[in-house]
Amino acid sequence: MTSQTNRINKTIYSIFKKGSKTYYYSTIFFPKKVKRDVFILYSFLRKADDYVDQVPQDSEGFYQFRELYYQAKEGIKTGNIITDSFADLARRKNFEDKWIDAFLASMAMDITRSTYPDMNELLTYLYGSSEVVGLFMARIMDLPEESFPAARHLGRAMQYINFIRDIAEDIKLGRTYFPQNDLEEFNLTSLDEKQTKSNPEEFRGFMHKQLEIYKSWQKTAESGFHYIPYRYLIPIKTASDMYKWTARQIEIDPFVVYQRKVKPSAPKIVSNIFTNSIKLSLN
Repeated sequence: MTSQTNRINKTIYSIFKKGSKTYYYSTIFFPKKVKRDVFILYSFLRKADDYVDQVPQDSEGFYQFRELYYQAKEGIKTGNIITDSFADLARRKNFEDKWIDAFLASMAMDITRSTYPDMNELLTYLYGSSEVVGLFMARIMDLPEESFPAARHLGRAMQYINFIRDIAEDIKLGRTYFPQNDLEEFNLTSLDEKQTKSNPEEFRGFMHKQLEIYKSWQKTAESGFHYIPYRYLIPIKTASDMYKWTARQIEIDPFVVYQRKVKPSAPKIVSNIFTNSIKLSLN
């Protein structure tokens, strides 16, 4: 049994470590029990996302993965360590079924949709792809339900800065994760680099508007930080700070999104963790 448990942990650990650098280096500072649950959560989210982000998309693989989860939810041991571990986590932490269904529905939208006409439709996608992640995390940390609106906004804000950062990458996947009427407002027909470089001021105006949207959601998210215990707040605030850092770099030069993927270095993340540890301990 011990060797099986170790094998599962190593697999989940590997998926997490190969994913987001910001999440990985922030999460390792959670207490052991919480860290294990966060790793399980992330491995499930990452695996589902990987199916729909492949080129070409592995839609069949995604639908099979989704079916494995629903089997695991019913108590069937599927042999898939990711879905089985996540189903167990969902039971232990009382994740609401509608949250998980919304996440899987948003992942399926990546197979069938490439644009969103307005913010209302985009928010439907954002709820399933990111806001519920904030809710999952709130339950993992046993936060009160009063924290849920802020948790949703933190997930949404982090996803939106990812959209901004990953414009070039998403264009290659044939997707635009911004309201089409915002592009129209700035006389942009697409976010293709050739189009934006032909309309530099319009693109800067468009990016400024998207960054302001991110900032407003981030501000709402931070209003709920007081619900998070000190030991849990350190990694949460660190991840949040690193996304704010990313936003600042892009604000300086919006065209940087076509040149490189703006991400903080591992030493920067770890340094911020220790800075937050000191600051929060003094409050």
